[in-house]
Amino acid sequence: MTRYIAQRVAMLIPVLLGISVVTFSMLRLIPGDPCRIMLGERATVAMCADFRNRMGLNDPIYVQYARYLTGILKGDLGTSIKTGQPVTAELAERLPLTFELTIVAAVLAITLGIAAGIIAALRNRSVVDLTTMVLANIGVSMPIFWLGLLLMFAFAFKLQIFPPSGRASVGVTIVPLTDAWRISPKSGLYGIVSFISGFHLLASLLTGNLRAFWDALKHLVLPAVALSTIPVAIIARMTRSSLLEVLGEDYIRTARAKGLLQQLVVSRHAMKNALLPVVTTIGLEVGYLLGGAFLTETVFSLPGVGRLVVDRILARDYPVVQGAVLVIAAIFVFVNLLVDLTYAWIDPRIHYE
Repeated sequence: MTRYIAQRVAMLIPVLLGISVVTFSMLRLIPGDPCRIMLGERATVAMCADFRNRMGLNDPIYVQYARYLTGILKGDLGTSIKTGQPVTAELAERLPLTFELTIVAAVLAITLGIAAGIIAALRNRSVVDLTTMVLANIGVSMPIFWLGLLLMFAFAFKLQIFPPSGRASVGVTIVPLTDAWRISPKSGLYGIVSFISGFHLLASLLTGNLRAFWDALKHLVLPAVALSTIPVAIIARMTRSSLLEVLGEDYIRTARAKGLLQQLVVSRHAMKNALLPVVTTIGLEVGYLLGGAFLTETVFSLPGVGRLVVDRILARDYPVVQGAVLVIAAIFVFVNLLVDLTYAWIDPRIHYE
């Protein structure tokens, strides 16, 4: 197992290296001059020349990439062209919201998707099965931005159950954990605790602020539902088809012939084998959730990494976009590594050489 993990981790290096090369190259093919965008159309030639020199944009592209790669190895993702702030600091400020949204959406997708798939498989060819699959097909075909606007119109403006946008209501504040726990900025834990404070659901629970917790949760409901709809449908269809295939196996018929209850047959014998392809699907859908968060945050005006990247693409802020894409890609690759390792837990017959 240890050797297998080491091999898979080693394989991540060329993958992330390739992603960095593609991202670095593609951004520089996008039309537009960062100087004109940042300094305005009235910027003189001398002003633009000074700007490019300070930002290193006049260097050959391979020199710029080498400098960028060297910084990554040192834990430095560069400096924002737009704000002059370290990219790491800007991402650390925005990542908690994106993670929080992705986690809530993933919980919804996995819970509802697997439950709907099991119900449809156990009620095969019934009205329940037909209804579930029709809804799943409709869910797969719904674009995030359209569904987000529809949910916002129905539940925020018409029924006024959930807030339409933003992350917190006026008058609701969450005390940073660094203040609540009196952690000094000079402490080595300050950065980590400050990052954790960005997870509003977790931070509000740790400080005992239930009002802030429910407010933060209400602001995440509509975005999470919009983001998770397609994964719910895909996971439901995969769970149904996989479980139906397993339920037709000989060992399942043997278990039933022994007089075992249907619940025991499904839970003890069928589900573990049926979950193998579902776990693969879940790993892929996490990548969709991370990418879909970009559009969801824009629709619901959430200040996460997705909205940051969209804004910085328009501003030609190369370092921020490169850093964000690299971090998201690294998370996605790491999640798929966890998916591979989960196979051994689900199916003991699988051995890693």
